[in-house]
Amino acid sequence: MNTIERFDVGARMSEMAVYNGVAYLAGQVPEDTTVGIEGQTAQVLAAIDKLLERAGTSKAHILRAEIFLADRADFAGMNTAWEAWVSAGHTPPRATVIAGLARPEWKVEILVTAAV
Repeated sequence: MNTIERFDVGARMSEMAVYNGVAYLAGQVPEDTTVGIEGQTAQVLAAIDKLLERAGTSKAHILRAEIFLADRADFAGMNTAWEAWVSAGHTPPRATVIAGLARPEWKVEILVTAAV
């Protein structure tokens, strides 16, 4: 049986698990909530980059992305940050959902699954 490698394990969750050549990231949220949707999205995407790098992969290997927005009005701004970040020619399948996030100051949460 293959080993599951977990990163930043806490009492409630891990930030990432890698199993059988696939990295599964927890939902990533912004640290600085004083900025707008583009800034929050850019922070989240930078956090994703760091986790993927730790797993030995990159955004070009994302298999799937799930984006949760607190407000439908932020869709265009989130897309601006996303399109500036995503690897051309490697845009992954993606879903965007309007959802109540765990903290009211969070505008966006993103989770990805990537090949390692």
